[in-house]
Amino acid sequence: MNQKFINLAAIVAMGVCSCGGNKTSSKMEITKEPFGAHNGQQVDLYTLANGQGVKLKIATYGGTITELWTPDREGVAGNIALGFPSLDGYRSEAFLKSGPYFGALIGRYGNRIGNAKFTLNGVEYTLAANNGVNHLHGGINGFDKAVWSAEELREKDAVGLKLTYLSKDGEEGYPGNLNVEVTYWLTKNNELKIGYKATTDKLTHCNLTNHAYFNLSAGKAPDVLGHELLILADKYTAVDAGLIPVGLAEVAETPFDFRTPRAIGERIDDDSEQLKNGGGYDHNFVLRSGGGELSLAATVYEPASGRILEVYTTEPGVQFYSGNFLDGSLVGVDDVQYVKRYGFCLETQHFPDTPNQPDFPSTALSPGQTYTSETIYQFSTK
Repeated sequence: MNQKFINLAAIVAMGVCSCGGNKTSSKMEITKEPFGAHNGQQVDLYTLANGQGVKLKIATYGGTITELWTPDREGVAGNIALGFPSLDGYRSEAFLKSGPYFGALIGRYGNRIGNAKFTLNGVEYTLAANNGVNHLHGGINGFDKAVWSAEELREKDAVGLKLTYLSKDGEEGYPGNLNVEVTYWLTKNNELKIGYKATTDKLTHCNLTNHAYFNLSAGKAPDVLGHELLILADKYTAVDAGLIPVGLAEVAETPFDFRTPRAIGERIDDDSEQLKNGGGYDHNFVLRSGGGELSLAATVYEPASGRILEVYTTEPGVQFYSGNFLDGSLVGVDDVQYVKRYGFCLETQHFPDTPNQPDFPSTALSPGQTYTSETIYQFSTK
């Protein structure tokens, strides 16, 4: 076992993890099939399988993770990601109205920018306001609605998909032509690795992430409130009613203290102004690692299935969202109804509203620089 996972057991005191799976084949595979068309562009669906019971489906529309199958402790695979079986689900009126961003790549800026504005080098830029007066997840037509170019990747112990997209100068109000490359790798070690790169020809802001929703019970539980969560963060970004940061706050003696594993639902309805602002958890946690080096950020354990999700990232923050705005109006893969708190997100990122918060780690990207970021989702059981 890799040394980092040996160390993890001591950190979280959750016991020994063992990766189960339907080991009917050890062959790494990647296949492609049509998934429809969007604005005259063909959309493809790629399926990556690692021969260990893990299977990942990615659509070129939004670079979207549509399904993610992992084995439980008995070796029975189940879909742990929220998504739809067809492109129509991602373009339906109900989906666009509720805006959950299931499984999509998010850019240019993951999370919110206050008042949909920022200033760079004395120039004020006005962005698309798509979340009240604020800008959310790249705007009205962010990276989640783009059709990405795709290239299959293969290595000895992994299969992958490289997605590329050119975000043109002025798109959704952002300056500069931004060339973006995102790679998904599925490894023999049951890891989903996501690598991000971007370059620009004009000073801009860049903060990329993936908006996957997980339910580790694979549909066996009605919500994620029984999942046990660990986040390696001593602080979080406190927010106003519009979910724009107003400063950093200590997690100690608050419902935001996940420094030891706690059930998501244990304190989610506490009488806390911060929880009321988000309708539950919808907050950025300031990771102890500080970003830069690939480090453990969070661990989630689902007791009934035995599934464990470990999140590693080079980012300084992770947005924990407990699916508060899901309302049952969306029906996904296998006719699952996505009710309130049916899924959770752990979006690795820089902090919300950083362009307007000079004390936060910067998201500015200059010509000649390369934006890089990496996140690993590791799947196992106990």
